[in-house]
Amino acid sequence: MWGALLRRGGRGAGGLRGLASGGPPWSQVVSEAEKIVGYPTSFMSLRCLLSDELSNIAMQVRKLVGTKHPLLDTARGFVYDSRNNLQMRGLVVLLISKAAGPSTEELSFQHNMVSGIYSSQRSLAEITELIHTAFLVHRGIVNIGELKSCDGPLKDMQFGNKMAVLSGDFLLANACTSLAQLQNTKVVELISSAIGDLVQGIYYENSKSPENCLTDDISISTWKEQVFLSHSALLAKSCQAAMELAKHSAEIQDMAFQYGKHMSMSHKLHSDLQPFVKESSSDTMAFSLNSAPAVLHQEFLGREAWIKQIREAQGRGNIMDYKKLQEAIKAGKGVTSAIDLCRCHGNNALAALEIFPPSEARAALANIVYAVTRFP
Repeated sequence: MWGALLRRGGRGAGGLRGLASGGPPWSQVVSEAEKIVGYPTSFMSLRCLLSDELSNIAMQVRKLVGTKHPLLDTARGFVYDSRNNLQMRGLVVLLISKAAGPSTEELSFQHNMVSGIYSSQRSLAEITELIHTAFLVHRGIVNIGELKSCDGPLKDMQFGNKMAVLSGDFLLANACTSLAQLQNTKVVELISSAIGDLVQGIYYENSKSPENCLTDDISISTWKEQVFLSHSALLAKSCQAAMELAKHSAEIQDMAFQYGKHMSMSHKLHSDLQPFVKESSSDTMAFSLNSAPAVLHQEFLGREAWIKQIREAQGRGNIMDYKKLQEAIKAGKGVTSAIDLCRCHGNNALAALEIFPPSEARAALANIVYAVTRFP
């Protein structure tokens, strides 16, 4: 097991449990957490989403119905995917804001708090979600040069790309405008650097890690660096920024950063592991050859043996037999090591929560960790 389990006796709003205790499922965790912060965060970006400008964009996006442009899948995810990622970042920012409460410097401003959260912290949670959504939309841009005839008419893909760029830029511009209105230089600096991290991480993913070909020869430490940039930096720095808005100490800000970083790393590892741990194996899920279990499998196996396994799983036309490759990875040590690493980050996230006083909000943050470190 990676790291020592945290065992401070007690449950719920009291002491934090060790990961071995398990916890409630994800949907229940989110539902209970939303009650604690005061309103469903699935409507967090509603003001922006109902604006005239985005409504016009939505009308244009409707023209893509019937095509294969990935922007449609992204749009559907905003509506239907309440199970995994939607609004998780904003919810965590609100929970950690409530868990920390007001600092001694801000006691005189408690009348500005609603459900124990400052209005500026709620704005920050919305900003975090807008930035995340903008980058999800931008990720839906397809490489025109790699299109095949089965992908549909070129004009549909070109139009979809224009809509992805326009709508993503609109969301990002709104986020930056709201960020400036917070009038806090350190917060602006933190969130701006997180945007820079996202750009760097996604650029590295697109330029170095094609989905369906031989992986780069990367170590798990390199994988962690890339995942921090593209998945963890935004949440970690948003949690730190929420503490800055309440004028908390540097120590509390750092612990908030550590919670956001390690929880999101666990979340990404949990996502990477799904094709290998799902109880129902009737349908083989395609997976990235640079996912954590595959990277760890490569480290244990050695580069040459790993490439041999990949070539053995490639049939005619270089079509990958994911079932065969999946079984090869499951037979090695990569999956169990990825689970251990997921729980290691989970324990680090729980350790960071110890600085906050026992409360429903802290218990909800712990339950999120338990949910993303549970495996069948």
